[in-house]
Amino acid sequence: MIVLGISAYYHDSAAALICDGEIIAAVQEERFTRIKQDRSLPVHAIRYCLEAGGHLKGSDLDAVVYYDDPVLTLERYLYNVKAVQDDSDDLVQLSGPSLFGQKLWIEKLLRDELGMLGRQDRLYISRHHCSHAASAFYPSPFASAAILTVDGVGEWNTTTISHGHGKKIDILKTINYPHSLGLLYSAFTYFCGFKVNSGDYKLMGLAPYGKPVYKQLIYDHLIDVKADGSFRMNPEYFDYQHGRAMTNAKFAELFGGRERRPEETITLREMNIAASAQAVTEEILVRLARTAARLTKEKNLVMAGGVALNCTANGLLVREKIFDHIWIQPAAGDAGGALGAALAWYYAQNETVRHTETPDSQKGSFLGPSYTNEQIAAWMAEKHIPAHYLEDDALFDTIAELLDQQKVIGLLNGRMEYGPRALGHRSIIGDPRSDEMQSRMNLRIKYRESFRPFAPSVLRERTADYFDPELDSPYMLFCCGVRNAEDPANLHEELQKDPDLIRIINRHRSPVPAITHVDNSARIQTVDAQTNPFFHRLIKAFEKRTGCGTVINTSFNVRGEPIVCTPEDAYNCFMNTEMDVLVMENHILYKEEQPKEKLRNDTYEPD
Repeated sequence: MIVLGISAYYHDSAAALICDGEIIAAVQEERFTRIKQDRSLPVHAIRYCLEAGGHLKGSDLDAVVYYDDPVLTLERYLYNVKAVQDDSDDLVQLSGPSLFGQKLWIEKLLRDELGMLGRQDRLYISRHHCSHAASAFYPSPFASAAILTVDGVGEWNTTTISHGHGKKIDILKTINYPHSLGLLYSAFTYFCGFKVNSGDYKLMGLAPYGKPVYKQLIYDHLIDVKADGSFRMNPEYFDYQHGRAMTNAKFAELFGGRERRPEETITLREMNIAASAQAVTEEILVRLARTAARLTKEKNLVMAGGVALNCTANGLLVREKIFDHIWIQPAAGDAGGALGAALAWYYAQNETVRHTETPDSQKGSFLGPSYTNEQIAAWMAEKHIPAHYLEDDALFDTIAELLDQQKVIGLLNGRMEYGPRALGHRSIIGDPRSDEMQSRMNLRIKYRESFRPFAPSVLRERTADYFDPELDSPYMLFCCGVRNAEDPANLHEELQKDPDLIRIINRHRSPVPAITHVDNSARIQTVDAQTNPFFHRLIKAFEKRTGCGTVINTSFNVRGEPIVCTPEDAYNCFMNTEMDVLVMENHILYKEEQPKEKLRNDTYEPD
């Protein structure tokens, strides 16, 4: 049974293909179009999935499943228009064309692309939060688990607690629009000068620089939270119901002035707002998790929805020990809804028994395109690009030596990652022992804000040597403490006197300072030889040379662009940053050997 899942027309379009419950392929549309968080119909992603499934046609599919119910979304839209009444002009102008011109006609648009919509010539619908829940539960290693889905909004739902057991998912508790933890966090993201949806993780990265001095203010005016984690928001301070900005003048007055513009200097106010928003989010998630445990009696938790990408909150859930085990869908946002929709339909329609796999059935989330050495060599020959071919042993030893020399290296290897995290197949890597590497890579390689931390990729067997608590985090979705780090007790007092973030960032905080955030935390990826053999072998070679079993790992892209997909994408990014070396499979390219005319003149725009 072959099922194609599709997400489109919201935040991050994607397609996913499963066959008899096995995940065959999954990829975001942005990787092909080079439009960050492309929300259009995922034509290229669909074509890739069909090719990866064995050059399938639309008529080969048993089902095509869309991850959202447009009729329920229309219902919410009409109720929203009615609620704001005379002040609905902006809402109609902003959301109306997309809803009436695309979402309601998804069947026709897909039929035009695929010819037939599967063998039954029919499109199926999976509700938004059902898709998220399915994406989290079915690939997980658990036979049963509590399911927590938290995001901005899908149809009506913004928060859902469910129970997964066997192949069945039961929804137990919901919170509906306009009351949304995801939208609350996005409101603070917007107010602090970052882009909604793509900039929420920047707010999370900024939070440790501040103190949660506004936390009680948020509780007093913006959101009423109950002991079980349920909540209601005060609409007087927000503008998203009207289709305008996330916040309004009353919100600005509450926090002492207008929102920060995107390129303005970050002040202590923004640091403290970020810390306060993060603290409130964490407290609500902990209460929701306790409620999920009480309702389901489960010791396992799975999570999806955009808020599940909040690694700091996820790390707190681990430390709270509400559950014995937590598994989070790597593509937790809307892109993951494509996979969840396909899995939800498959298990609802099929009599087969669900079998769990260890560590999971996500295949490391390496579900996108790959390129052979021969394909890469042919492309480089056509473009007259100089490179060196090295056999595996020599390749890994050379990479380790270059890292030890403080070189910054781009990697393109194997199948591309599904989800927002680069996990060693489309990554930029560096030496974590360097005090200057974080600010250097941020400002000269990634072209992004200097305060943002980089993640470590660590050999799974050496996790306990560097991080506490020791946990398995193959998808870079948990934060934990860095061992042997200096006490950051005076951080906030120093920032009060001189809010120079670069001075703080370049301070030696631990034996691996480049991946140690200012609060001595790190968003870790644990790398094992079974799931991620290439990357494990690379880090092992670096460990053999230096004794250090971890490297910096950041996504292979610059600010404003998606993660690279093809050799051409990788080469363009390599040539237009101060990256030193590019490794594509067994081919190694040195910047100083490249023709100067290969440089582009593109200007990278801010997020």
